[in-house]
Amino acid sequence: MKKRDVIIACDFASAEQTLAFLDRFEEEKPFVKIGMELFYAAGAPIVREIKRRGHKIFLDLKLHDIPNTVKKAMAVLSNLDVDMCNVHAAGTVEMMRYAIEGLTRADGTRPLLIAVTQLTSTSEERMQKELLIDATINDCIVKYAQNTKEAGLDGVVCSPLEARMVKDACGEEFLTITPGVRFADGEKADQVRVTTPARAREIGSDYIVVGRPITAADDPVAAYRRCVAEFVGEE
Repeated sequence: MKKRDVIIACDFASAEQTLAFLDRFEEEKPFVKIGMELFYAAGAPIVREIKRRGHKIFLDLKLHDIPNTVKKAMAVLSNLDVDMCNVHAAGTVEMMRYAIEGLTRADGTRPLLIAVTQLTSTSEERMQKELLIDATINDCIVKYAQNTKEAGLDGVVCSPLEARMVKDACGEEFLTITPGVRFADGEKADQVRVTTPARAREIGSDYIVVGRPITAADDPVAAYRRCVAEFVGEE
């Protein structure tokens, strides 16, 4: 996979809505994210159908449980031939190591595995007051990223605002997958740590995950192309 890419968050309620949306892309085969809403509604068949159509898939289920349960769940997900999946870094280094074990197939291959640091809807105030994490949000994210690297995963999900500090702590090859991307003239909605596609590239994002600015646009294909142009540029 190319290292810099735009992933469309297909947060739809049904397979029908999702496939109708993807049918609008006659020239491109965008990288897509299948999250909890769509996976719980449509299950493994929608993953297989989107893969059959030639799209790369980020299966965004954010596993977070005891290590053995995560290992067994990952063993099931590894059969879906997705390109990327994830866990919560808060599940500990041991849980993440078990996740890799479960995800790795008999032939040694596996999808990219990344870990969520802090959701882009989480502010530092909420993290400290509600989650009782007595640290700055930046320190927490860097520590979670370091734990993720120690466990052997490929990268983390963080806001684009934290991508550079993650790279500085974990190295340039450690992937940063960043939601919280909006066009300069768009709405932030429920996310609080956001920036534009161009700025995300400058800071150090490898992949940006973009939902409503594309899926809710009057012309989703044009919005996707604008996002690619701003993030990927001439590459």
